[in-house]
Amino acid sequence: MNWYIKVIKQYSDFKGRARRQEYWMFVLINTIISIGFMFMDKIFGTNYGEFGEDGYLETFYSLAVLVPYLAVTARRMHDVGKSGWYMLIPIYNLILACSNSENGENKWGENPKGEGNSSEINQIGQE
Repeated sequence: MNWYIKVIKQYSDFKGRARRQEYWMFVLINTIISIGFMFMDKIFGTNYGEFGEDGYLETFYSLAVLVPYLAVTARRMHDVGKSGWYMLIPIYNLILACSNSENGENKWGENPKGEGNSSEINQIGQE
């Protein structure tokens, strides 16, 4: 849940990097919440559309998390060393979202895992 809240707090931050765990935990919790709103729409009768497949609560929630979802996806693409625009290529986006982080620093910042970074904390005990 902390990863979900972190993404929501960084709702419009398209800079930097997001590790796999941050991205996939956001996707998982977002999906669970969306399903919950879908059931609430069915219970409250707030469905609309030709077949009643869409609901007002679910739609409002989806619109509310659209920018955070795009931001975390762009940061995830940055983490593997690609531009955020790669999120527009569906299959490639999925492959990149599942790929491991680029070691060390890249042009979008340091590795969020800390692996391959040359920070002072990693140098302790290595002489």
